[in-house]
Amino acid sequence: MKKFLSLATAMILAPLAVADDWPHWMGPKRDNVWYETGILEKFPKDGPKKLWSFPVGGGYSGPAVVGDLVFITDYVRTDGTEDDGNGNFQRGSSTGKERVWCVNRTTGKKVWEYEYPVKYSVSYPAGPRCTPTVDGDYVYTLGAEGMMICFSKADGKKVWEKDLKAEYKTKSALWGYAGHPLIDGKKLITLAGGEGSHMVALDKMTGKELWKSQSQPEQGYVPPTIVEFGGKRQLIAAGPSAIRGLDPETGERLWTTPYNADNGSMIMTPIISGEYMFFGGYRSKNLMLKLSKDKPEVTVEWKDKAKHGIHAVNVQPILHDGIIYGHDESGKLFACEVPSGKRLWESTEPIGYAKGSDSSFIVKNGDRFFFFTETGDLAIGKLSKEGYTEIDRAKELVKPTGKAFGRSVVWCQPAFANKTMYVRNDKELVAFDLAK
Repeated sequence: MKKFLSLATAMILAPLAVADDWPHWMGPKRDNVWYETGILEKFPKDGPKKLWSFPVGGGYSGPAVVGDLVFITDYVRTDGTEDDGNGNFQRGSSTGKERVWCVNRTTGKKVWEYEYPVKYSVSYPAGPRCTPTVDGDYVYTLGAEGMMICFSKADGKKVWEKDLKAEYKTKSALWGYAGHPLIDGKKLITLAGGEGSHMVALDKMTGKELWKSQSQPEQGYVPPTIVEFGGKRQLIAAGPSAIRGLDPETGERLWTTPYNADNGSMIMTPIISGEYMFFGGYRSKNLMLKLSKDKPEVTVEWKDKAKHGIHAVNVQPILHDGIIYGHDESGKLFACEVPSGKRLWESTEPIGYAKGSDSSFIVKNGDRFFFFTETGDLAIGKLSKEGYTEIDRAKELVKPTGKAFGRSVVWCQPAFANKTMYVRNDKELVAFDLAK
């Protein structure tokens, strides 16, 4: 794994009103769409202005931004060991502490911090994977080894904590806990692991278990996703051996379809396009499902086709005008039709493929897309059925400080809020001005 893995004018204006926040994984609507207007068309000659930086330790977790606050998590070793970045399928061992930081979004100054000891036994042990989740007056974090904590957003006071590994008698997945939790009403839904508890729902105010459901050979990494189809809300619970639809209120299974994820590599958030749902995984383990309009069930349109869809093990693909765009495990950028999965084109842009890079985090803003590459570049481009067109590029805004397969990388899903990009490497959290 390389990291870590849906009118009227009033309806259009509603998401814009909250677009200044990026409260959790993939933005306000968990779709990698940045709703703000007034964003620059091209970069200034010397690149976007750096507003501030804040020192942090290791991690892959992205920032969350709500109001005047930015939240980020990290990990620092206390045992003197170092991460060489070469253990892709090997569990290492290190002792340190995970930390949660709250930073003022305007000044970049610390508001509060919290730390706790942790022993890592995961591959790619740089730090936490999950973006903090902010909901109302609270912020929720999930560490690489399964420590779930609820904090008061304003002052960092701990409200409750739950050690998922200990509670559900399991171990962390090979690449750690990386399935971003989901707030649904009074519930916090998360991957847990263990017998009968692949997915669990907790009372978001107390951490008390509301229900647990299903078993998988390992947690996998797919964030919980809720869709409404067949006259019923369905919680998509995907794991290494099956994809299932659950009742989000009870955890009761509604349907299941087999899936075989090599190395437990089930990562991407499903792409929903009309009545179709796409999953892509390692070594051509891909799947196109059709959701029934009449009842909660699915049928398989096609699966495991080597030259169809996107084998999305690196970063999240994105849906635009009925086409799925994203990076294959090879690093190439593909455009794929729904539901056929036919590939319309491929490109080695915008990631600088010749340099060995193979991923970029893709966020849509208006009719353009921002691509933050693992080499630290930020590119602006357009995507269509015809191909990728680059508009501009700012090079190495953030220095790649991580290691993977012998190359330097920065693996972080940025946050876009307040006409600003917030992004981190293993040394600093940085804010860049992207206002027009």
